[in-house]
Amino acid sequence: MEHPILFLDVLLSKFNLHIPPQVTYSWLIMLILVGLGMLASRRISLVPAGAQNVFELIIGGLEDFMVEITGEEGRAFFPFIATLFLYIMVCNLIGLIPGFLSPTSNINTPLSMALCTFVFTHYLGVKYHGVKYIKHFLGPIPALAPLFFPIEIIGHFARVLSLTLRLFGNIMGEDLVLAILLFLAGMFLAPLPMMFLAVFTSVVQAFVFTLLSIMYFTGSMEHAH
Repeated sequence: MEHPILFLDVLLSKFNLHIPPQVTYSWLIMLILVGLGMLASRRISLVPAGAQNVFELIIGGLEDFMVEITGEEGRAFFPFIATLFLYIMVCNLIGLIPGFLSPTSNINTPLSMALCTFVFTHYLGVKYHGVKYIKHFLGPIPALAPLFFPIEIIGHFARVLSLTLRLFGNIMGEDLVLAILLFLAGMFLAPLPMMFLAVFTSVVQAFVFTLLSIMYFTGSMEHAH
């Protein structure tokens, strides 16, 4: 959620640096994730505890869920999916802290991730099918291929718009509602139910973005019919 005073903006202003806040907070989140990863992997044991236990629960559950959809072939791109989920989730949640900003409340951040998903989808399609990947765009009836081709192309580009606006709209709307409640009711009881709901929706939006990415990847790996 965007606040009138952003912690990193105040810090950077001391050095006369003016970097867009969604960029600085993205860097902060990357540092947080790298730090947590190092902390969780510093003392790996067969009986997980602490940070290792939390990471194994999240990543193991996400991997099992993904493999049920994609099959064993999906393990090849699981690092991308896991990184995407963790990054989006932390981006969404960090804005709930006063003085911090959700990078996903700026349309450029969801757009960049949607473009990565778009490019990787077609990379997988070419990797698994080669030139035959073009059949995914020609439809089931050869005679109607000239009609299906532009429709399919538009549909695939529309995925970028869909992923971007869904994540951006939900996080921005959530932030606006929280800002209004905080302005009207202060920092006490009235905004608390919305805060709990915001935590839930932040995790759900990260999961939805990740799930749709998995579905797009799976579709590109399947044979065209």
